[in-house]
Amino acid sequence: MASLILPNQSPPSSSSSFLTKSERKFKKIQTIVPVARLFGPSIFEAPKLKVLFIGVDDKKHPGDLPRTYTLTHSDVTSNLTLAISQSINNNQLQGWYNKFYRDEVIAEWRKVKGNMSLHVHCHISGGHFFLDLCAHLRFYIFTKELPLVLKAFAYGDGNLLKNYPELQEALVWVYFHSNVKEFNRVECWGPLMKALSSSSSSSSSFGSTIDEGESSNWEVPKACLEECSCCFPPMSSIPWSHDDDDTNQWLQQKC
Repeated sequence: MASLILPNQSPPSSSSSFLTKSERKFKKIQTIVPVARLFGPSIFEAPKLKVLFIGVDDKKHPGDLPRTYTLTHSDVTSNLTLAISQSINNNQLQGWYNKFYRDEVIAEWRKVKGNMSLHVHCHISGGHFFLDLCAHLRFYIFTKELPLVLKAFAYGDGNLLKNYPELQEALVWVYFHSNVKEFNRVECWGPLMKALSSSSSSSSSFGSTIDEGESSNWEVPKACLEECSCCFPPMSSIPWSHDDDDTNQWLQQKC
């Protein structure tokens, strides 16, 4: 998922004293700049996306049948795999690579008090030391690449959005899960179509670009506590959910 160019450990050669000041500065920067890439290039490439439909189709509205997206990435081929199903496709998350790097993105459609919204979950840190060490870098990468992720969702489930165009106006809520308080947060990225149109180069500040007056009316949707017909599914199928503010407890249990 990410590779770091570490500072050169070898002793300086005698010729280094003849480098100009600008050359030494460039050489220093060159040795410490991190090189990281998640989900391949920032430009969405449809041929590299494999879509699996498991127990769902494009006819049933997600307000009536649970609909979950599981997106994973291969560093070897740079291909993406998107499973569209009623719950998380755990088969996609098996193997040492996925358990170690945790670069999957999970999302689900939810109807809360009559309003549809898309809830996207990213695992930043917690579970083992490598993720904790790279928490800041992982947060940056996930935020930068999220428009590409949303485009993969929209492309892979394009027929659903055509059949129910009102879903394109549904708000997108992004949950960053971390044992570091700074990165354990929820952001509203606005309507789906607006989030899709944001460029990856500017997405790192997308959440902060929402107008203050607008964002004050956007509160994290919370389902009714009692049985009702305006919320579906009544509880999130994603164990990382912030619904009960128990993210840190869940992360500790996974350690």
